[in-house]
Amino acid sequence: MGRNNLRTVISFEVGRTLGKRKFWFITLLVPIAIGIVIALVSLGNSTVASTIDARSDANLTFTYSDTSGYVDPAVATALGGTIVTDDTAAIAAVKSGDEDAHFVYPADPAKTPTQVYGADKGLFGNGEYDGVATQVLSISAQDQIGDPALTALAQGNISVTTTTFTDGEETAGFMGIIPPLIFVVIFFLVFMLLSNQMLTSTLEEKENRVTEMILTTLNPTALISGKIISLFIVGFVQVLVFLVPVLVAYVFFRTSLNLPEIDLSSFTFDPMQMIVGALLALGGFALFTGTLVAIGAVMPTAKDAGSWFSALIVLMIVPLYALSLILSDPSNPVVQVFTYFPYSAPITAMLRNAFGSLAGWEAAIVITELFLLSAIVLQLAVRLFRYGSIEYTNKVSFKTVFSRPKAAGVGRR
Repeated sequence: MGRNNLRTVISFEVGRTLGKRKFWFITLLVPIAIGIVIALVSLGNSTVASTIDARSDANLTFTYSDTSGYVDPAVATALGGTIVTDDTAAIAAVKSGDEDAHFVYPADPAKTPTQVYGADKGLFGNGEYDGVATQVLSISAQDQIGDPALTALAQGNISVTTTTFTDGEETAGFMGIIPPLIFVVIFFLVFMLLSNQMLTSTLEEKENRVTEMILTTLNPTALISGKIISLFIVGFVQVLVFLVPVLVAYVFFRTSLNLPEIDLSSFTFDPMQMIVGALLALGGFALFTGTLVAIGAVMPTAKDAGSWFSALIVLMIVPLYALSLILSDPSNPVVQVFTYFPYSAPITAMLRNAFGSLAGWEAAIVITELFLLSAIVLQLAVRLFRYGSIEYTNKVSFKTVFSRPKAAGVGRR
């Protein structure tokens, strides 16, 4: 019977949530915004490309003077340049519109800036002058060096492959950090989107004055458990809805959006790190969900619960303010407190797990702590709801809740 009641609560809560227009409006708002951004960026990139093509068809002509002796006249001429000796006259020609640009190369270009004068082509168009002036000097220098390999070295075009080791084992490096960090993003995304619903999931029945009727057919444990499981299901639906437009954008609009091609084979997926990250995210979500449901059971209105909700958010995100300390010195006492304090543990532990500083025994302790405390908070939420369900205008007294015998509770168990 209890299992049927739990199934009934889950199907009702999920159906009620997914059937609300407000839920889909909020859920689809992000994908729609992503779609609009994709369309605007694609349109903007195509416009920019057309503008660049049009400008490339119209060759830039310029005059230049060179006191350094580094500019190769053949290179300058090939790029549309003409050498002059009178800078004042050349600048006057640019001002009158007779010339596109004039470059003044100083005696020591490495220490003194090259002066560029040109007709205004807008904020982005003016960058063409700097590019051409630099190109003239760069190609001239390459010709004087003569050796392409030395030229590449002088420009700093050097490939470096780094391999690091921990306890004799090769570490994955940056490409091994990204996959576990996905759980941090998912945790934040789902929590922020569902936090209001977590808080009001038990307040709705209280504010609608229907809790006595509900508790005559359902026991509080089945009701609260069903609500929490429903929030997990709804969160999973929202994650899928958000991932679809991202995947569509990458698969079909990667070129127009100038997105880099991602080679999944370059990422390192450590099974243990991924499992630990998933368990930390799941345990953290369960703890925060149960806590918000318990707060909703205590408070008579959503307004009264708001201050507690804000405090919970602060506890969750406070590790981000110590991010540099978490990454650089995981053994620091502050980081250790953040790692084991339940409401800062999910974010701290997931970050440490991604960066490889969370030992296996530490992960086991934090995961056990989160799930154990989640179960305790669930029982607390059930007890609070049992006594707080009929307190429509007053906050529930913890003294009353824990001093009265269970037999005096409302509803069946």
